[in-house]
Amino acid sequence: MNKVLCLKPFQLLLLSSFLCTTVYAEITDSANVMAETESGQLKSLQQLRSLKSISDDLTSSAPYVVELPAPQGIRSLFVESQALPMVDIQLTFNAGSARDESLGKGLYGIANMTAKLLDDGTPDLSAAQIANRFEQLGAKLNVQAYRDMFVIRLRVLSDPQKLNPAVDLMLDLIQHSSFEPSGLNLILSNTNVGQKQLQENPERLSNIALYRAIYGYHPYAEPTSGTVVSTKKLTPVLLKQFRDTFLVAQNMNLAITGQLNALEAKQLSARIFERLPQGQLAAPLPDALEQQGFDVRILPYAATQAHVSMGHLSLKRSDPDVLALEVANQMLGGNGFNSALMKELRVKRGYTYGAYSSFSFTKSSGLFQLNYSTQQKQLLESIRVAHQTLINFVNTPIDSKQLQETKIGMLRAFPMSFSSNASINAQLGAIGFYGLPSDYLSEYPKALNALKAEDIQHAIHRHLHPDRLTVIVAGQDISSEQIETLLKENLHNLSSSAKSVQK
Repeated sequence: MNKVLCLKPFQLLLLSSFLCTTVYAEITDSANVMAETESGQLKSLQQLRSLKSISDDLTSSAPYVVELPAPQGIRSLFVESQALPMVDIQLTFNAGSARDESLGKGLYGIANMTAKLLDDGTPDLSAAQIANRFEQLGAKLNVQAYRDMFVIRLRVLSDPQKLNPAVDLMLDLIQHSSFEPSGLNLILSNTNVGQKQLQENPERLSNIALYRAIYGYHPYAEPTSGTVVSTKKLTPVLLKQFRDTFLVAQNMNLAITGQLNALEAKQLSARIFERLPQGQLAAPLPDALEQQGFDVRILPYAATQAHVSMGHLSLKRSDPDVLALEVANQMLGGNGFNSALMKELRVKRGYTYGAYSSFSFTKSSGLFQLNYSTQQKQLLESIRVAHQTLINFVNTPIDSKQLQETKIGMLRAFPMSFSSNASINAQLGAIGFYGLPSDYLSEYPKALNALKAEDIQHAIHRHLHPDRLTVIVAGQDISSEQIETLLKENLHNLSSSAKSVQK
């Protein structure tokens, strides 16, 4: 287990205010809040401002995003940053692991394998030569496949004598990677080792089982890395076919950040589009089927600790309720010791070191889930408490003071989402990929401030469902029937309480 950190009072204050969501990272700027005197006592700085006024200057600090001219159906976003002589480029393709079975049944892991081997060699260059060339140019290439996205990132000096050759090399890899059998076999060997390590990680096992149970035959169901069986089906021919089908201009959006002006960024954008094969946009993903009732599954796991995951389908990234649910999640399980789950499971009862909830918002229906680990002897009772906490959260009116504190914390964390060129570029990639407006970052604080308690409550009622959960338990000496009975009792008690109130 992780050790509990001993924090000073002002650190606890900051920790309770600064939030970590799926989009915005944690901010810890204690120097602006407190200073320590020579005698060791804490003294408030004169510059300390009221928390109620901190949002006034956040909107202006968001980067100005330029929508560059691009071929029809393709987005190219640019932010100028003259602070460093660097340029960050991100090519985001609609080619994540959700496309794995596009070329054939059971080819899970093909997007991930393509990403891992994209810079492993071409007919003219070996992997070592490619790495050496990027190093000589002061450039770094990173390729990663996710469920929705296939992302290629290039960071390079803004000097044209470095920038242009690095971009050319990146485009050459996209079009001509050879995917040699030797490289494929090495990755397969590493995958086998990873699969063995996976069996020792109940949290990851539970997460994989949760996705499979909730998504069924949907393209999101299988892990991005694939399985031992599925990756053995992959061949260089299939990897090239995947690349030629999905790593094309019409299936991409582009993000550029750095020491360029708008004209230079426009020229760079056009150059990238022209050099890539044009291809076609990937077809829309199917909708996942909503589950009714409870689905409880046990993963036998012999250990003193059991891991619990609960969840159900959530929203697409394009849904207007996304921001309201991000706020709700902070109060339910995303805000450390101030969240409802942490208070009930850890602070009051000591069942776990940490209990957390999260939303993933994706092209197709995303996922809501909550997770924690606990000792086997208190597993059943902890599940009862976690489920009851979710029920209470859905049915209890939002506290206006807590909502205001949550929004303030999110506003304080917000600038970290564009604190560096790399983070700005990642934001641009997501904005382009999910079809968000180019002024999303500058409008975010206004949209967050505009949310009222009733907006959050309505979103919770529409999209959080304690009566239709999939529950995965990696543990022992417990049955799915025991857990399902407990969950139904919680709902029955809620119904009985509601009837009593009506009388």
